[in-house]
Amino acid sequence: MMQQYLALKREHMDKLLFYRMGDFYELFFEDAERAARLLDITLTMRGSSAGIPIKMAGVPYHAAEGYLARLVKLGESVAIVEQIGDPATSKGPVERKVARIVTPGTLTDAALLDDKRDNRILAVNAVKGVLGLAWISLASGEFRVSQTRVDDLASELERLKPAELLLPDDGIAALVDTLSIPCQKRPAWQFDAESSTATLTRHFGTRDLAGFGADGLPVAIGAAGALLDYVLATQGTHPGHIASLAIESRDSHIQLDAATRRNLEITETIRGEASPTLFSLLDTCATSMGSRALGHWLHHPLRSHQKIAERLEAVRALLAGYDDVRQSLAEVADVERITARVALRTARPRDLSALRDSLGQLAALKAPVAGLDSPLLQQLAHCLPDDSPVASLLSVAIDPEPATFLRDGGVIAEGYNARLDELRAIQRDCGSFLLELEAREKARTGISTLKVEYNKVHGFYIEVTKAQADKVPDDYRRRQTLKNVERYLTPELKEFEDKALSANDRALALEKQLYEAVLDQLAPHIAELKLIAQAAASLDVLATLAERADTLAYAEPEFVPGIELNIEGGRHPVVEAQVERFIANDVVMSEQRKLLLITGPNMGGKSTYMRQVALITLLAHVGSFVPATRAVIGEVDRIFTRIGASDDLAGGRSTFMVEMTETANILNNATDRSLVLMDEVGRGTSTFDGLALAWAIARALIDKSRAYTLFATHYFELTRLAEEFAQVANVHLSAVEHRDSIVFLHHVEDGPASQSYGLAVAGLAGVPARVIREAKKHLTELENQSAAASRQPDLFVAALNSAPAEAEPDPLVERLAELDVDGMSPREAHALLYELSQAARL
Repeated sequence: MMQQYLALKREHMDKLLFYRMGDFYELFFEDAERAARLLDITLTMRGSSAGIPIKMAGVPYHAAEGYLARLVKLGESVAIVEQIGDPATSKGPVERKVARIVTPGTLTDAALLDDKRDNRILAVNAVKGVLGLAWISLASGEFRVSQTRVDDLASELERLKPAELLLPDDGIAALVDTLSIPCQKRPAWQFDAESSTATLTRHFGTRDLAGFGADGLPVAIGAAGALLDYVLATQGTHPGHIASLAIESRDSHIQLDAATRRNLEITETIRGEASPTLFSLLDTCATSMGSRALGHWLHHPLRSHQKIAERLEAVRALLAGYDDVRQSLAEVADVERITARVALRTARPRDLSALRDSLGQLAALKAPVAGLDSPLLQQLAHCLPDDSPVASLLSVAIDPEPATFLRDGGVIAEGYNARLDELRAIQRDCGSFLLELEAREKARTGISTLKVEYNKVHGFYIEVTKAQADKVPDDYRRRQTLKNVERYLTPELKEFEDKALSANDRALALEKQLYEAVLDQLAPHIAELKLIAQAAASLDVLATLAERADTLAYAEPEFVPGIELNIEGGRHPVVEAQVERFIANDVVMSEQRKLLLITGPNMGGKSTYMRQVALITLLAHVGSFVPATRAVIGEVDRIFTRIGASDDLAGGRSTFMVEMTETANILNNATDRSLVLMDEVGRGTSTFDGLALAWAIARALIDKSRAYTLFATHYFELTRLAEEFAQVANVHLSAVEHRDSIVFLHHVEDGPASQSYGLAVAGLAGVPARVIREAKKHLTELENQSAAASRQPDLFVAALNSAPAEAEPDPLVERLAELDVDGMSPREAHALLYELSQAARL
């Protein structure tokens, strides 16, 4: 047995091996030590190898899912070894093989997955600066590829949030070494475009990949082929639900870089928590399929105004009837993931009963949608069949309340198979036969306390107390002796036992065959079931957006061509839900008003104001109503944010370096259709350096990028940009200071702020009063010095605006440039120093 174990382990050295032995999955040697530590299970020893005791640990097979879930969350991969031979006929160890491999990215079991998040495995390939990506959600059958620049890797990882990465074992691996995502490194030749094309065409049964639109994407196809090979190797069966390859175009969605997704807290807070986020606010979906689809929509806002209009029209149509749709959806199970398990042949009996009941709910789901005036809703309703052959099959084949596990029996419905019904009848008749036999034997023997019983260990028996043992007939054969009773077997009871136990075993074996046959019959309907799941999920999202719009008083956005962003009474959706009263604000931007310089106190609401503009824009492009009185939005291609201060210690980058890297990304990639949020840029260095950078960055956004820009700053010198550029407007968050306290009004008004209220905010934060008094005293001195200096020209701002090439040469500088310092004596140098000092005073 250990030889067999070691042979299997050699093939899976990088994985924990769950080796099936009876009712347990056992682990040995280093695997046992590791599992005992990770799972907090008992480590034992049995036998020895080379004189050293063999370490051993195990988990019950019926509770294995819980242990697998814990291991996968820790980033571990597990190879499941099952018995495939018959113990009754095996000579030596029962034949075993690896039935499947469980990795963080290839999970399909409901107990191991997060209901509201897609579980993706992502393959990354890079060739000469081109990044190829391919990802599969095995639990849904989604298979997508895209091709972009290597510089976009961080953004793509933040967007896709993969559970596992597949990488070639060359240089690309270094790009993700600092990430906490479980990685599998494969030979680089597996990412070859030519061999990958052969793998993909063989799987899809096509001559080439032109039908998928994959021409001209060799790097992405290399990743896709390696990924499909990996999935085939881990599943041990053909994943029939992976039936197509989708090409994802970056131009179809508004692009959000990694920093923007984090800063806007779309599905995860900056601290990594699930709430409060935009997703947690909006997610009142009736199904887990809908929740996952909503998350996908939020991370993939559309650029096409036509597609957005279709979604908005559907949401508008559902405003009056979303309750009926959501009530019907509440009865629908996770058809998407059940379909995947059917395709992988891992579906359990209650998966099939849930699928049957869900398909029976489609008519009720379709009814409230059928009459609504929306092409999108009509299209989705068309995908919901009134009579599904799958529902018909499952209604007759699967018991209304099947057992949890196939091994327990009671899964196939009565009347589906005559032979199974016959075997079950034999088992049902056991009770009446035993009662009849007991009555006959009592009458025959005269033993009134005689009992006929059954247990799983000893089978059927007749039990007689020892005091009555002298009355038993000669045809009784002793089966077991206990302290106070004797147990016997008669020829009649033995014959019935053989028949009954045989019937039970044969019924279970037949039931398993029938169940496998049902899965075979479901296989041709996988594509139909996936379409139903997608339609139900989309209906769920649209009905949820209608409910949120109604409940939260959101307005339908308007889209116009060209450059415009006009929001009246805009609100931050998440902050609004957390506070008692939220102050709404407007934003007006156009070709003539492209950059808003936002000043005002800390805690005054500058960041909230900027983020709400971005979130309203994002929600509108998702096809959702928005938290505003009115929103008119022009063309937007990307959203950028440079908000907050954080370092990247693992990557060796300081807070200021992170800030400048994000700023560089914005300046290099923003267009006149991009929305840019810049919050306190330049604060991580010295005052003059920071001011100079902020000034230059703002000018670049006006002159070069010409993006929609919200630029929050405490550098009041920047407010003068409005005098130089007509596209710049000053706005500020208002506040009122009374004695030693401050009241934030959170209202955006035109013009620059009059002061920053920094000392008042410090007081609110709990800075000791004596420190505040000292700061006020020093502030007065600085203001007096500033007032004196203000009588001189503002050299700093003048220098920033001037053109240095046109400046007149300085005589002193020219004189210094002519000096032969090395040839001067100390006396000559001393005399020259007096001369230069005198000249400088003139």
